[in-house]
Amino acid sequence: MRHVPLPLVRLAFLLLCGLLLAGVASAEPLRVTAVLDGDTLELEDGRRVRLAGIEAAKPPRSANPADGRAWPLAEAATRALSDLALDHRVLLHGPAPVDRHGRLLAHLVREDGLWLQSALLVRGMARVHTRPDARAYAAEMLAGEDAARNAGRGLWRSRVYAVREADDADELTRDRDSFQLVEGVVLAVSKGGGETWLDFGADWRNDVTVHIGRAAMREVTRVGIDPLSYEGRRVRVRGWITLRNGPMIEITHPEQIERLEREPASAALRSTKPDGEDPWDDPWDEDEAEDDPE
Repeated sequence: MRHVPLPLVRLAFLLLCGLLLAGVASAEPLRVTAVLDGDTLELEDGRRVRLAGIEAAKPPRSANPADGRAWPLAEAATRALSDLALDHRVLLHGPAPVDRHGRLLAHLVREDGLWLQSALLVRGMARVHTRPDARAYAAEMLAGEDAARNAGRGLWRSRVYAVREADDADELTRDRDSFQLVEGVVLAVSKGGGETWLDFGADWRNDVTVHIGRAAMREVTRVGIDPLSYEGRRVRVRGWITLRNGPMIEITHPEQIERLEREPASAALRSTKPDGEDPWDDPWDEDEAEDDPE
């Protein structure tokens, strides 16, 4: 596969130095002997590694493997990681916690300096999916995701992975139990008992809501974010859709939410469909999403 000559990929050399200082999970490079899906691989010592901070194209957890349905871009993401990593030697960096499936969560850098997370993101084969114990390099990864989305690469050409509009509660209700990116204007912010709710509709009983619990509020405050400043602003949030008085996303760490503009968003509302055409004519578009929780 041709390498994408973007600065984020070349950032791997700086990343390598920073991660070595932060703590090394593997001091010696190890060969990748198997690629299991678009973000999981196996090393020559038998350990399995889940690439930290990203979610490759793959079926949702509700998908039934027996139905024989090919999930959009899942195979392409697996091929991409195989092309990038299989039979290459890699270094594992960071604290590398173990997830509930027994896999290491780590950033991987090839011996030649290629950062695998960045390479997948800029090709449009994955989305950023940080978690409380896998938050490192979120800003760099989000920049790689933005580059792919703006260029319409990979999964960003598929409606399955399209950014959802927060004013469409019905669509997000159908997306229950899936990982989604959601954008919209925050109409109201309420706080109480150390918690915060961001509402994207006029009726909190059925509109789309973002909830920030007490522990997450401490983290959000620690990095200098005041959720009250989001009122009237357009934001992007990412997380699992649950149903609680309408669709809800639970914020567990600050990297899940981005403010997209500094000015009040009332004048910046945009249609999801260009005049005279429907971008959703093809249910899969050209490419092939969803994911499966850690």
